[in-house]
Amino acid sequence: MPQDMPPVGGYEAVQYKRNLPARGFRPATLLAGAGLIMAYGWYHVIVGLRERNELAREKMWGRIHLIPALQAEEDRDLVRRHLADQAREKELLGENFKVYNSDRYVRPTFAVTPGQITK
Repeated sequence: MPQDMPPVGGYEAVQYKRNLPARGFRPATLLAGAGLIMAYGWYHVIVGLRERNELAREKMWGRIHLIPALQAEEDRDLVRRHLADQAREKELLGENFKVYNSDRYVRPTFAVTPGQITK
């Protein structure tokens, strides 16, 4: 008895896969979407950092330009205090005593002391 042989051209391919569309996103699509969202976020982070640096620079220059005005106010206050101190000393003692050995101006230091001291 002769042996059975395959048909000429071979057998059909066996269908072992289901013919259904893929479920969900492909990994490349999901990765691309996440990358776009992160790029958008980093863009806003960088823009925010630049704006913060610009505001800090503006604040610093604003303070630098205010220094002469603040120094003038402090000097006016020191002169007013000095003249008031001289007038008070003249009223109490009758004349002004020199407390330093030279006529060079020494910037006074004022310390806050409590009004009532109990011992």
